Amino acid sequence: MSNAFSEAGLAGPLTVTDVTAQVKATLEQSMPFCWVEGEISECSRPASGHIYITLADEHAQLGCVMFRLQAQQLRFQPERGMKVLVYGNVSVYERGGRYQFYIYRMQPSGVGELAVAFEQLRARLDAEGLFDAERKRPLPTHPRAIGVVTSPTGAAVRDIVQVIGRRAPGLPVVLVSARVQGSAAPRDLCRAVDRLNRWGGVDIIIIGRGGGSPEDLWPFNDESVARAIYQSEVPVVAAIGHEIDHSIADYVADVRAPTPSAAAELVVQEYGVLRERVSFLRERLLHRIGQRFDGLQHEIDKHDPRRLVTRLQDRVDQQSQRLDETIEELVAAADIGLCSHQDRLAHAAVLLQARSPLANLARGFAYCEREADGQPVRAADDLSAGDHLRLRFALGEALCRVEETRP
Repeated sequence: MSNAFSEAGLAGPLTVTDVTAQVKATLEQSMPFCWVEGEISECSRPASGHIYITLADEHAQLGCVMFRLQAQQLRFQPERGMKVLVYGNVSVYERGGRYQFYIYRMQPSGVGELAVAFEQLRARLDAEGLFDAERKRPLPTHPRAIGVVTSPTGAAVRDIVQVIGRRAPGLPVVLVSARVQGSAAPRDLCRAVDRLNRWGGVDIIIIGRGGGSPEDLWPFNDESVARAIYQSEVPVVAAIGHEIDHSIADYVADVRAPTPSAAAELVVQEYGVLRERVSFLRERLLHRIGQRFDGLQHEIDKHDPRRLVTRLQDRVDQQSQRLDETIEELVAAADIGLCSHQDRLAHAAVLLQARSPLANLARGFAYCEREADGQPVRAADDLSAGDHLRLRFALGEALCRVEETRP
């Protein structure tokens, strides 16, 4: 055999690896990165996190792979029958000796990626019962305090505080700040809702932000935020964007408000009714006293003033005193109700401060939690080498990594 190759002027036979490598190099050089459109006929996502799909049209099929790093960036789940656009290049899987398309980007064909992701999540959570009307709770008519989850610098918090201050002066508003835009926003929103629930000092939670683009509002379409609202023991009012904006948080919340200002009006509407009722009764009382005074004045005009002046003055004084007492009673009743709520809130705040683990930090202790999930660390057995930790001190915090654990 070697003589035959020598006579033909060849160095020797190529190995299978050589042929496959040359085919791969030829394909990669001749076919640059491009967009390909097709329908997903097969789709699988094994434990590795890679996505394997087969794109097809009426005449041919193309095997494709999207590796885990790129797959983690997808906001929707590829499914059989879905028409998609994929961007990548053709190459050869050398071990199997077959060519395939390596996907770096994927988007639905003809429909926005965010729209598909929104509908997929909405349908799945709806099937789980997160949107059921039967589980939605009515809002307390006279809440002790209102919790607000939003950005401390946005227009939403200013609108909410202004409306509540006007409609229900003295009603406490507890703000737990959270980012409402960007990749870190869902984690902030979940932590804020959980924090207000664990504190227990508010009767209603308003979660939301002002208007923005669909990308800006996307944190409120995150599954973790939806489940945090669903699991909240305190009724939640969603006030996200403008009236035309709808998010997953709107569907799962107990009540949806078209704007943050409308949410504030909604949670204190009974306080406004009460104030209007007190004002109405006061005017009615003054009107009746005025009518009575006019009647007495008419009697004076009909009779000798010298005989009636003493009795009339006494009646006027009695009615005037009764008016003052009635007004004081109405004001005192309103003040007692408001003070009672404020005392309960102050007492709860004192208890919360006394039980806070952060109070120990001033004495040199540190609060340790896993950076990945924010859970506190109570024992070395909870950790593994390589875990990332966050240490909170009285002033500042530090990030560290576990090198070794000891019993």
